[in-house]
Amino acid sequence: MPGAIYAEGLVKTFGEVRALDGVDLDVPEGTVLGLLGPNGAGKTTAVRVLTTLLRPDSGTAVVAGIDVLKHPNEVRRAIGLSGQFAAVDEYLTGRENLRMVGRLYQMTGKAAKARADELLERFNLADAADRTAKTYSGGMRRRLDLAAALVVRPPVMFMDEPTTGLDPRNRQQLWDVIQELVAGGTTLLLTTQYLEEADHLAHDICVVDQGKVIARGTSDQLKAQTGGERVEVVVHEREHMNGARAVLAGFGKGETTVEQHTRKLTVPVSGGAKLLAEVIRELDSRGIDIDDIALRRPTLDDVFISLTGHAAALNDEEVQK
Repeated sequence: MPGAIYAEGLVKTFGEVRALDGVDLDVPEGTVLGLLGPNGAGKTTAVRVLTTLLRPDSGTAVVAGIDVLKHPNEVRRAIGLSGQFAAVDEYLTGRENLRMVGRLYQMTGKAAKARADELLERFNLADAADRTAKTYSGGMRRRLDLAAALVVRPPVMFMDEPTTGLDPRNRQQLWDVIQELVAGGTTLLLTTQYLEEADHLAHDICVVDQGKVIARGTSDQLKAQTGGERVEVVVHEREHMNGARAVLAGFGKGETTVEQHTRKLTVPVSGGAKLLAEVIRELDSRGIDIDDIALRRPTLDDVFISLTGHAAALNDEEVQK
């Protein structure tokens, strides 16, 4: 049985650009799918199709059991959306923005006011509630937009890079809100470029690039595809970089990458902390002084480079122009 968000064979072109090239998605009810990929991969286009803002050239999309193409108005009543850019009325106050959304969803005036007050407090906007949104900082507008998407507690949520522009404290706060929603049965499709965000929130991840799903799995499974652990060494003297490279070649499971300006060398390995101790002993025996050494798992950049082979420069909106 299809999940709360289901798509099969979605295709969308803009001129010669295939923004979506046969995308399939299936998100079980009450779970989070992280849609991961570089800029221009098709993440925002997929969200716009699933939220009825864009009609695909072909394919099937069902959200909350409702066909997106046949019954778009019904889909809109069942979803919440926080887009890539904050969509708030600059000439209304924060409180008025949220109350307006509630009234548009046919909440009573009393219920809309109570929900607005609750969300303003939840997103640390209570002190600025009666200021016009045009006086808000970028991060405050983002939080207000996220609050607006949650006014009616929708069963299905779409968040398109929701933490862009948020400081660490507010990012963590949003993560807490998302986890509360999902614990209550909400289904969420989350697009992000931050693997740590998907790692923290998503039950499953789809990686998209050039309009296609190129990998699926949990965060750990995707990291494993990039080659497991890595040893990073920063040598003290630039003249010792060749020697350090020779040492790492003896322990590595692949090519050693070198950053001359930072004097850092990185090599994929297997063996964990025990191997790290052996590397340190070998460097010391050769008289190679180091400023830093670490064993780490793959980063977001590692996953992107391994899976896509590049970092795209355009976002979806730029592709569509």
